[in-house]
Amino acid sequence: MIRTRFTEMFGVQHPVVQGGMQWVGRAELTSAVANAGALGFLTALTQPTPEDLVKEIARCREMTDKPFGVNLTILPTLVPRPYGEYIDAIISSGIKIVETAGNSPKPFLPKFKENGVKIIHKCTSVRHGISAEKVGVDAISMDGFECAGHPGEDDIPNLVLLPAAANVIKIPMIASGGLADARGLVAALALGCEGVNMGTRFMATKEAPIHQRVKEAIVGSDERSTALILRTLRNTSRVFGNSVAKKAIAMEKEGKGIEEIGPYVAGAKGRVVYETGDMEHGIWSAGTSMGLINDIPTCKELVDRIVSEAEAIIKARLGGMAA
Repeated sequence: MIRTRFTEMFGVQHPVVQGGMQWVGRAELTSAVANAGALGFLTALTQPTPEDLVKEIARCREMTDKPFGVNLTILPTLVPRPYGEYIDAIISSGIKIVETAGNSPKPFLPKFKENGVKIIHKCTSVRHGISAEKVGVDAISMDGFECAGHPGEDDIPNLVLLPAAANVIKIPMIASGGLADARGLVAALALGCEGVNMGTRFMATKEAPIHQRVKEAIVGSDERSTALILRTLRNTSRVFGNSVAKKAIAMEKEGKGIEEIGPYVAGAKGRVVYETGDMEHGIWSAGTSMGLINDIPTCKELVDRIVSEAEAIIKARLGGMAA
């Protein structure tokens, strides 16, 4: 068993996290991750209303008695989201772990802290990690350039980003981006982290509530199969490199703005991909870790395999080298 400051702080068996993913972080997946001894997150904004989030939390609790959390991504949107109401829903449901992403969680921290909620904030740079630590978050998920979704604008991969962050950040930190197996966990620990956060890898599990074709696409792809869109707008997003992503990149090269590109890359279209398996309907997030994913196990099989193989690497390979 691998124990770290992260497992102790959040009361989980293994230093493995299933991060919040839009349209994917639902009760089926989150409860399965929790039952495997890892930390799973429901995605708050996948639920249409705060009332729906309360119901989804209750549904997850029917499937597991282990700790799990809720992801809340705070970003400016064309249609304002009632973040305060989602926070009330999280607190009233008794959730004690929240993963925040996007804008600084500082305005919301006092209310979370008053109600005993621990905060893990997603960062994509050392400077943002320092700022998050200063405002009082409990832990950091440091996302390298390899990650799916928004990798920031600095383009720093985890081999440099993680030790640079570990040099100056004192609170527990987990690694995110390009991680899918035991070797990634061992590397993250060696680079100064207390565990790993995986998104794409958990999408390719039996319990992930997405279409089988999406899971098979992840298994059948490699580390070159992603695309970076919205680069020219400094809102970079790493997605699966399908025809829609290529169209968006072509529009950027033509000098098109978000008003013209937006309809092609709308998040609602990605939801249709997950639900129907129509792989070219819209964009959907995927990380370079696809190059490491070769099967579709259960969450328990995946977590058990990662942890047991990581223990073997630490004891046999690394221990033998030291001797």
